[in-house]
Amino acid sequence: MNCVKELQQLYSAGEARAIYRMVMELRFGLSHTDVLLGKDTELSANDRAELEIIMQRLLRGEPVQYVLGKAEFCGRTFRVTPDVLIPRPETEGLITAAMRCCPPPARVLDIGTGSGCIAISLAVKGYHSTAFDISDEALKIARFNAARWHAEVDFRHEDILHPTSTNEQWDIIISNPPYICKHEADGMEPNVLNHEPHTALFVPDNDPLLFHRAISRYASGHLSAGGWLVLEINRAFGAETCCLLEREGFVEVTRHKDEAQNDRIVLGRKA
Repeated sequence: MNCVKELQQLYSAGEARAIYRMVMELRFGLSHTDVLLGKDTELSANDRAELEIIMQRLLRGEPVQYVLGKAEFCGRTFRVTPDVLIPRPETEGLITAAMRCCPPPARVLDIGTGSGCIAISLAVKGYHSTAFDISDEALKIARFNAARWHAEVDFRHEDILHPTSTNEQWDIIISNPPYICKHEADGMEPNVLNHEPHTALFVPDNDPLLFHRAISRYASGHLSAGGWLVLEINRAFGAETCCLLEREGFVEVTRHKDEAQNDRIVLGRKA
């Protein structure tokens, strides 16, 4: 079975090779060097049967991270299922930005935690982490990941559009909220559109800053003086997101680009 060639029915040659390497490493314990040496051709009969099942799922367009139940983020492996978004490398920039804003042991709140990758990545660096999500299934995954990495995170079921009244304050509020407009779905990859949770992806076309507005309002009342709001954004609404934060009273509002030179992160400090 030439797995890479088969995967090129759906993916570019580079993506197909990367997916195959991920399968070999995470499921069968073979490094890139092992594959180059041909050790992937020496799999046992049971492993070959399992590889065939994996390939069938991949060729149906299922993301490799869901097939394997694992995704990499900030140098750690996190459990993922279709109940949570797959962590993206671009989102790692939120961790870097938060650490520049305020060092540990600051109090941090992650809104819309999903797999818990943001809250956990900060907790293991010494931050006091709290995390909200509206999905009970997502919170189960996040708690599993926190236990795996021995991270202390206070996970809570919370709807940020209708938040519970509290006087709690944090030094950092961080979020990668839904921000893709419904009309943008036509340009998305089928493996994302058909498999990842839409509630964690999409916002109405007529209200693209729905979650950024709710989070910034919540942050204005729940950040400590001088605390920071760190948001991942839709690249098409960088300027609008900055204006939103400024209207909510944030200062030192800036936007930052990812490696592809797209607007990706907006920061603001509570005066």
